[in-house]
Amino acid sequence: MAELQEVVNMMMETSKRIDKATRTIYKLADKKAETERVYRSLLAQEIIKLKEQGMPATLIADVARGNMALMKFERDAARDVFNSARDSLRALEVQASVLQTISRYNSDV
Repeated sequence: MAELQEVVNMMMETSKRIDKATRTIYKLADKKAETERVYRSLLAQEIIKLKEQGMPATLIADVARGNMALMKFERDAARDVFNSARDSLRALEVQASVLQTISRYNSDV
């Protein structure tokens, strides 16, 4: 019986972690979207600026992206942090599923 109570406690703790992770992921998704918006906006402005400066059209895209490298890094980092958090949430969901299976097994025995 003590083992079953321990499993229930673990299930409750995992549920709390999933709830917290879900709230965190929403914040990270917002940050991810915002960094993408800012990057695209600044990139467009940079392309226009280079075009107005008379840079050859064949070079504009590469030069503009190079000039926006820091912003692209921030965008990519936000995306990767979001993806890592989402993967962690999936791992917690698997853990909860395993605990539910153990609980059912213990209840049946």
